[in-house]
Amino acid sequence: MDPNETPEPRSNNSRVLLWVALVLVLLGINGVLFYLNQQKGQKNEELTTEVKAKDSKLQEQIKQYETLKADFERQSQELQALGLSNDSLEAKIAGVNADLLKLRSFKAGSFSIAQQNLFKTRAANLESQLRKKDDDIAALKKDNETLYTETTTLKERQNKLTDTISTIARTNQDLSEKVNVASRLQSENIQVAIITNKNKEKDDDKDEFKAKRVEKIKVSFNLARNDVSPKETKAIYMRILEPDGAALYNLSTGGGTFTVDGQESFYTQKQDVVFDNTKQKLDFVYAKGADYKKGQHTVELYESGR
Repeated sequence: MDPNETPEPRSNNSRVLLWVALVLVLLGINGVLFYLNQQKGQKNEELTTEVKAKDSKLQEQIKQYETLKADFERQSQELQALGLSNDSLEAKIAGVNADLLKLRSFKAGSFSIAQQNLFKTRAANLESQLRKKDDDIAALKKDNETLYTETTTLKERQNKLTDTISTIARTNQDLSEKVNVASRLQSENIQVAIITNKNKEKDDDKDEFKAKRVEKIKVSFNLARNDVSPKETKAIYMRILEPDGAALYNLSTGGGTFTVDGQESFYTQKQDVVFDNTKQKLDFVYAKGADYKKGQHTVELYESGR
């Protein structure tokens, strides 16, 4: 071999091998980087999925507690409508509000499985208490409806009874008034005579006497039969009215005042008689002690102011 010749082919081969090795290294690095990027993307995707799942669980839990709050508030209103209060129910509402504030404070992805389980268990307990309280309120409403029905029935009966009592009272009043009217004593066979100053009795045959001859006036009559009026002492009043309508009245001769039809009036004489329903006869003898006025005099007879 010529010592002056240059070994170029060997040098070229080395360069080629060097370039090949460099390419292979670059390809290996790219492959590793590609693999790492794939792993990172997959991890990020898994993390994103996990965050979304946690956020979904968090939102579900928030809605569950919002529903619990609304239901407990409904129960409180129903109890108030029944006229009742429940401090333990108000405490539950306050507790649910506190849980809602805590749930809303979690950031996306920070709602751990342990916290999920904790709030889920508490929500289940609250729902159980809620159902029991609903049953209690339903029972109270049923009792109230029964009580309302019974009260309404009693009021209706009371109103009917009041109407009946009022009717009976009116009937009794009517009967009492009828009995009162029927029990009034009536006079019959009324006769008026005079007794002169010579103590002679003269009948009123002509319905006229001379005033200066009259010393006393005698009124006789019978008490008519009355089977309704009780047998008891009756007050019989006589009024002698002068021509001007004034009643002859003098305390010294047995006069006084009594009530007739709600008004106070004077009477001339009075007798207390035990009524025995035998058509007993009564006599009133009245002496004025002075001359009588000229004109027609009227005699009125009353029993107990009737």
